[in-house]
Amino acid sequence: MHTLAGDEQRAALRELDAALAELAARHQAGETPAAGLVPTVTMDSAGYIVGWNEGAEQLFGYTADEAVGQHVLFLYADDGGEVAELFAQTDNPVMEVRRRKKSGEIFRASMSLSVRKDEAGTSPLLIARLAEIAAELSADVKMRLHARVFEDSDQGIMIIDDKERIVSVNSAFTRITGYSADEAIGMTPDILRSGQHGPVFRAEVRAAMRGSAPWHGEIVGRRKNGDLFPQSVTISVIRNEQGGITHAFSTFSDISAHKEAEARMANYDSLTGLPNRTLLDQLVSQALLAARRNDGHGALLVLGLHRLSAINDTLGHDVGDELLRRMSGRFRQALRDEDVLARVDGHRFAVALLDIQKREHAGIVAQKLIAALAEPIVIGGHDLRIGVSVGIAVYPEDGMDTSTLLRFAEAAMSKVKESGETGYLFFSPEMNQRAKEHLWFESELRRALSSSQLQLHYQPKVSLRSGRIVGAEALIRWSHPERGMISPGVFVAIAEETGLILDIGAWVLEDACRQIRCWLDAGLDVPPIAVNLSSRQFDRQLPQRVQAVLERNNVSPEYLKLEITESLLVRGPEKVIPIMNELVALGLSLALDDFGTGYSSLAYLKKFPISTLKIDRAFVIGLPKEENDCAIAQAIVTMGQQLRQEIVAEGVETAEQMAFLRELGCDQLQGYLFSPPVPAAEFERMVRENRRLALNAGRNVLKSTASRSVSAKQRQG
Repeated sequence: MHTLAGDEQRAALRELDAALAELAARHQAGETPAAGLVPTVTMDSAGYIVGWNEGAEQLFGYTADEAVGQHVLFLYADDGGEVAELFAQTDNPVMEVRRRKKSGEIFRASMSLSVRKDEAGTSPLLIARLAEIAAELSADVKMRLHARVFEDSDQGIMIIDDKERIVSVNSAFTRITGYSADEAIGMTPDILRSGQHGPVFRAEVRAAMRGSAPWHGEIVGRRKNGDLFPQSVTISVIRNEQGGITHAFSTFSDISAHKEAEARMANYDSLTGLPNRTLLDQLVSQALLAARRNDGHGALLVLGLHRLSAINDTLGHDVGDELLRRMSGRFRQALRDEDVLARVDGHRFAVALLDIQKREHAGIVAQKLIAALAEPIVIGGHDLRIGVSVGIAVYPEDGMDTSTLLRFAEAAMSKVKESGETGYLFFSPEMNQRAKEHLWFESELRRALSSSQLQLHYQPKVSLRSGRIVGAEALIRWSHPERGMISPGVFVAIAEETGLILDIGAWVLEDACRQIRCWLDAGLDVPPIAVNLSSRQFDRQLPQRVQAVLERNNVSPEYLKLEITESLLVRGPEKVIPIMNELVALGLSLALDDFGTGYSSLAYLKKFPISTLKIDRAFVIGLPKEENDCAIAQAIVTMGQQLRQEIVAEGVETAEQMAFLRELGCDQLQGYLFSPPVPAAEFERMVRENRRLALNAGRNVLKSTASRSVSAKQRQG
């Protein structure tokens, strides 16, 4: 590549105008593109063509429809080369390349590269401008064409001699820095030095200028008017035919707009455009400083949304995202201009009332925010109703730092959300204690997973035809070193909320299969063991994970049953049924737990490959005296019989309940009438002893040498 400097460059550009006029004349004779139509090809960062102007069409012979969407490699004269446009071969933005026309003709061209952002300001686009180098062109004309490419580049270009003096700059250099060519030529690059980079940086730059390797990075430069600006810079060298370095050059672009966009992205939520947690912290912290000086009052509100996960699962995240945007608009309309509305995470918004007169005013605002969602939001023909729970912390009463106020407001919000209703609540010290307890459980539960504090107990399932044990449900227990046995009713909900349920669920599945293998190796006639699945575990990879656990423990699928809850079924048949079918294809059977508490219907259930229905204990406890419970139990048994499904009643504790369920045609019972959940060794003894349930309600419940009493402590969980 030839480069020009000083007066020589300006003279060459004048001569180039004459050369281009000559090329225009040739174009009229059908030889070359017109000078006014500079062939320009626009590519994305992967090298796919997204823009193709008329000059490119005339140069290559392809129309825009033929070129756009193809990879730039289809224009290359040689197959298998690296993409020069992506700087794979050289850091020089002005280069000579070989290309192929639609006719098959191979030609040489001078090409300049520049980078700009797309219309959204998020993705870089590569702009290649080309000038064909005709074989019959003289070296002078070729040099002039290179000079025009150099001058027309969007990037600033600065060429430096071996004495580190600037010998040539282009017009983009002047536009970006404010220095004209006359002002810059003869000076050193230090005229752009900002003083913000230390000796290590300068050593790297000098090494690049001496040919060690091209250098690319982001630095801060100084314009002629003194303004500092960020720039993306590449530094490399020019060598002569003998390989000696004759010049160094720097190409750079002003990335101020890009940095501003990055700063905005760091402080604003990309979906709603609202301030994010980071900016909220800054704004509230500033308000707290002012409040200390002026004895001011304010409040921080946390808004927890209801049912958003269900909408995402059933209608898709596109609908959920649009719903969030619409909700943020409604919330904004309910607030004053000076109030701050932020999105702190996927399901929560926050409102900072930076200046209020009375504590009660925060409650009035909370009511307005709740009322803003009273009317449904219509998206894609769906009338969507979203509830919101609001927790309120006020300053200075509840605290004078952002993290404390936010934590207290979240504690109050969680208290409201537990009820399942919309509403608002002010923080109280009792909530703080509960929040601390929640954090303790989360921390200790993580420790329990890694320190063998968790164990499985097994509650037998008994046939109402033979009285024999025909299965069991594996139930998790937590033996804490200080608090003793902790009920699953306490820690499972925390595990679901924190995501620990994924690790716990994987542990349960693994330990149950490990125990089955132990029993089989000991010669036990093992009945099917049921394991509960959380809805969070139910994804496309679940069948592969279950199969891996079975293979790892050398357990046949017939020994394992998976129990799911009705809430999982409302996520959408198109998502759930394929996963269920894969599990069944592996040889596993599926049971529907807590049946009757959700969305049960014959038409609904016949779509799913479920082999067992479990009647929830809530409908068993009132049998046989409660008329409604009797009617519900009968309906469930009838439904299961119509679907040819096995029916299991949970929570059976009395002989009267057993007799009623047996009369209805229920297949199995599970409950304290026969046994509470017991350790693995005790369950093994039951199976080996062939322990049975006495099916005559008037006789002793258990056939055993001694009657068994169940303590209140055993009944926990």
